[in-house]
Amino acid sequence: MPEYSWPDGGSGKETRVAATWPDTVRNLPLGTWVTGEVVGRQRFGVFLAIDHHPDAVGLAEITAMPRCMELPHVGEHVIGRVVWHAEHNHQVKIKLTEWAEHSDLLPPFADMIGQTITGQVTKLAPIGAFVRIADCVEGLVRPEELPAISVSEGQALSVTILGVDLERRRIFLAAAQGR
Repeated sequence: MPEYSWPDGGSGKETRVAATWPDTVRNLPLGTWVTGEVVGRQRFGVFLAIDHHPDAVGLAEITAMPRCMELPHVGEHVIGRVVWHAEHNHQVKIKLTEWAEHSDLLPPFADMIGQTITGQVTKLAPIGAFVRIADCVEGLVRPEELPAISVSEGQALSVTILGVDLERRRIFLAAAQGR
């Protein structure tokens, strides 16, 4: 089976999903816990067949997935919570439980602004170097914060925490003096 796939719509599935949309929204309000099977997988997330709601289409988008995790594969059974109803395409947006467990990893770093720690460079990009400072936690060292030092992927790097944006889920770093 290919790594990425679309859910099998079957005969008339799209029509049934649209026709039952008002019932789906009523029966699956925001905050509802659901279970389901992954029936399609794309780079942007996974589609779910929601248990006990045969005409509902669930979508767990990668925008809610922690960077250190992988998308579940087709056939896996997952648990999540309804976070949105996408009227335009009749999809129930789901945040998976295993993703939610990682959502509160950043707040402790907000208390560490100004502190220096050692991390590992995971990726170099035009916008700077991404540095893993803890399991599932990466920050960005912008080019102007990398004063004339050569950095490579996999390298250990001492960084100072400049700021933490909890809303946008970002940590801003600078290469520490003395590296």
